[in-house]
Amino acid sequence: MGIYPSSLENLIEQFSKLPGIGQKSAARIALFILKSDRTLAEGLARSLLEVKDRITFCSVCFNLTDDDPCPICRDEARNNGTICVVEGPGDQLALEESGSFKGRYHVLHGALSPLDGIGPEDLKIGELLSRLKRENIKEVILATNPTTEGEATASFLANILSDKDVTISRIALGVPMGGDLKYMDRMTLQYALKTRVKVAS
Repeated sequence: MGIYPSSLENLIEQFSKLPGIGQKSAARIALFILKSDRTLAEGLARSLLEVKDRITFCSVCFNLTDDDPCPICRDEARNNGTICVVEGPGDQLALEESGSFKGRYHVLHGALSPLDGIGPEDLKIGELLSRLKRENIKEVILATNPTTEGEATASFLANILSDKDVTISRIALGVPMGGDLKYMDRMTLQYALKTRVKVAS
């Protein structure tokens, strides 16, 4: 038997199932909701159900959307012949928030990981290939994460795209702005040196 009433224990248990939320954090959130105005709980419940009912994958880029196709795929100004390939919706959001990319995206929904049983057929690679001709794509930017799986995925994609009539590029990887070289890992420094650029004189 828990120290809280059963309904509150159940709410704590539900919150503790969320990633990054431990038992103590779950209890704090549940107690905060309990002490708050009823409208907070009602709004939260409505939002949770609405997300489950309305959010789907865009039929073009496979990003999350509540309107298919998504606004980016519908925007003709972004139909500039460039597709940026990312692993997941969070990666797409990060790039979009940077404001530096004005083309379209393709979300793979994962990265190659043979140890976890994730192969090419488990990712949205076939769908990417079918978009090349349909959308008259001139450049594919590989923006997978700088992990072993992300690198394997980028390498695999570069290989299968090499015989297509497209430019293949990879996002630059290396030392972040404000970073300190002595705290960088070996892989980051290797990339920074390998992808160095000439300084204009």
